[in-house]
Amino acid sequence: MQPSFIYDTTAPKRSSKLSVNGSLLTEARRYKLDLSKLLEQALVDALTEKKRTEWLEKNSEALEAYNERVDARGVFSDGLRTF
Repeated sequence: MQPSFIYDTTAPKRSSKLSVNGSLLTEARRYKLDLSKLLEQALVDALTEKKRTEWLEKNSEALEAYNERVDARGVFSDGLRTF
């Protein structure tokens, strides 16, 4: 199952012209690899990483402030933990 927060999984398929190394394409066809599926998964993986990095950069100040607060004051459950 693809993560729906990365892209609209219900969007219609569209064709695209791509250039691929000839030898690589021959080998992929020899092994009957589904190029569309492989490309889609590679794009999902790349977009997931890009969006993760973007989110971390955008929220780095808030994350740092939160971590400093936890270091200074602890968390609400500190007295409740039994491990």
